[in-house]
Amino acid sequence: MKDKTKLTISGRPHHRPAHPVNMPVERASTYLFPTYDDYLEGAKNITYGRLGTSSHRAFEEAVNALEGGFETRLAPSGLQACIASLLAFVSAGDHILMTDSAYDPTRKFCDNFLKRFGVETTYYDPVADEASMNALMRPNTKVIFAESPGSLTFEVQDLPMLASVAHAGGAKLVVDNTWGAGYFYKPIALGADVSVQAATKYLVGHADCLVGTLCSADEQTARKIYYALLQIGSNVSADDAFLALRGMRTLSTRMERHQENAAELIKYLKKRPEVDRIIYPSQKTCPGHAIWKRDFTGASGLFGVLLKPTPLPAIKAFFNALKVFGIGFSWGGYESLAIHSRPAAHRTATSWDEEGPLFRFHAGLEDVDDLKDDLDRAFIAMANANK
Repeated sequence: MKDKTKLTISGRPHHRPAHPVNMPVERASTYLFPTYDDYLEGAKNITYGRLGTSSHRAFEEAVNALEGGFETRLAPSGLQACIASLLAFVSAGDHILMTDSAYDPTRKFCDNFLKRFGVETTYYDPVADEASMNALMRPNTKVIFAESPGSLTFEVQDLPMLASVAHAGGAKLVVDNTWGAGYFYKPIALGADVSVQAATKYLVGHADCLVGTLCSADEQTARKIYYALLQIGSNVSADDAFLALRGMRTLSTRMERHQENAAELIKYLKKRPEVDRIIYPSQKTCPGHAIWKRDFTGASGLFGVLLKPTPLPAIKAFFNALKVFGIGFSWGGYESLAIHSRPAAHRTATSWDEEGPLFRFHAGLEDVDDLKDDLDRAFIAMANANK
């Protein structure tokens, strides 16, 4: 008699009864064990809500496959993922090398929190060469932290070189990979020990929850990350894990559209007389373009536009005239965003001496002609304010 539990649908063996396409959300704090022996063996399985449920495991496995790592763990925000990636490897008296183009809250954690506990941070030029990096290394350097491209100014870093320097000195290389989202960029393959993302942005993709991810390259690194998160009581809700996993289902489609819209907007902006230059890794004028071409497979929707000197009333008029672009922090969702950024306030090892204002744009998924029309209105308002 034919086994009816093994039906074939579209050529695929089917062993399960009807089940939902999406992983159900498993909301739980306490798990119950059927026997004492199961209780003793519990550490090997899902045991307590703070340590994750099947909802969390499903998202972690998806990110791990995307990043190409040994193990991925979750944090309740991108910032806490960055924080945990540092806490996992440093103790009082240790030293960190932090890129000068890092996300400002990461800098503040080093300058304020870690400093209080005797961990010293030295900032380095994000495009420093190997000799310069080796000169900054100390016997107590435990982490080189990179962000590629860098926040606000988009410098692309040489990860294989940084990995070589870090590992030769017994340190870990941690990389903030939010811009490339694991789709256009694979830090683990380039030698990083930990790839961190603010999954809030491209992985979630819909601006509706906060999540961070930490993907480790090997078992020893993964264990340190796990215990750092465990000891600071880090946890992500099952609902947020579900939303993040759902967002990942369309990551490839969205990333390609973000890239296409950014490219079209850059073509438009290059023709504007108000624009001095575009700051975007795919552009030859962007620091690290050659490395971007070597290590990345594409460019996301986030870029900078340096304008010619413009008075503040005209800047305000530009932003107040926007109707499709939102004025808001974060990025990576379906919506287009614009902010006035000020890199000079977030530099230690390098300086930002440009006279004109720097605008940061995120190209969302809207019709690109609507976005161009919106910028037309904003530039007209800017011109009128300058009269």
